[in-house]
Amino acid sequence: MAKVKDPAELNVEDKLKNLYQLQSLMTEIDQIKTLRGELPLEVKDLEDEIAGLETRIEKINEDIASAKKEITERQGVIEKNKMDIERFENQMKNVRNNREYENFSKQIEYLRLDNELHQKRIGEAKASLETRGDELLKSNQVIADRRTDLDIKRTELEEIVSETKAEEEKLKEKAHNVEATIEPRLLSAFKRIRKNSRNGLAVVYVQRDSCGGCFNKVPPQRQLDIRTRKKIIVCEYCGRILVDPELAGVHIDKNAVEEKPRRRRVAKRREE
Repeated sequence: MAKVKDPAELNVEDKLKNLYQLQSLMTEIDQIKTLRGELPLEVKDLEDEIAGLETRIEKINEDIASAKKEITERQGVIEKNKMDIERFENQMKNVRNNREYENFSKQIEYLRLDNELHQKRIGEAKASLETRGDELLKSNQVIADRRTDLDIKRTELEEIVSETKAEEEKLKEKAHNVEATIEPRLLSAFKRIRKNSRNGLAVVYVQRDSCGGCFNKVPPQRQLDIRTRKKIIVCEYCGRILVDPELAGVHIDKNAVEEKPRRRRVAKRREE
């Protein structure tokens, strides 16, 4: 079995070829992710929204149960107070002095005031029940709509993933194998540049004397250094690794000369 060559021992040209090959594979993977578009984020957002609505509905149901319990308990207190009032009123008929009469009167007055307070709180609880009931209906409708949206988005995403998953896994495996041929220092730089790049390009070839990433001009001497493939050159503007078109497999007709626009001659009028 042939021994795998240490990536650090590769010449610069081979290092550049491996870097560009890795870039090409990562670009294909990016294109698959672009095909999926915003669907993964939309699915995640809907899942988060539904989770929030479920928490909200749970809290509303707890509030409704608490309000119902409060109403029942206060109604029980009112009924007991009524029975006590009736009992005290009967006892007042048999009092023997004013002090006993006043004592019963005060207790009856307290119980009646207590009932008024409980009735007020019952009214507030019933109003809360109505409000929370309306909120529950609305929340249930919203969550039903969001679940329908989520089912649609998930189906769309699953269809796209099923169509591209095999291809993506194959590309990822190839990329992983290519990464093994790149020394850690270069691979780390590649990933850093790619992460900071808006279009995910860390390695680009020179196009029309310009960087294929930021399209700023590359000086002639720098282009010569790139073509010799003796050292790794980066764009002085965007920091991307530059390779020559031939290494990237792009064939440019060297005999093709871009025709420069001719200046139109304007006849000068002599001043009379």
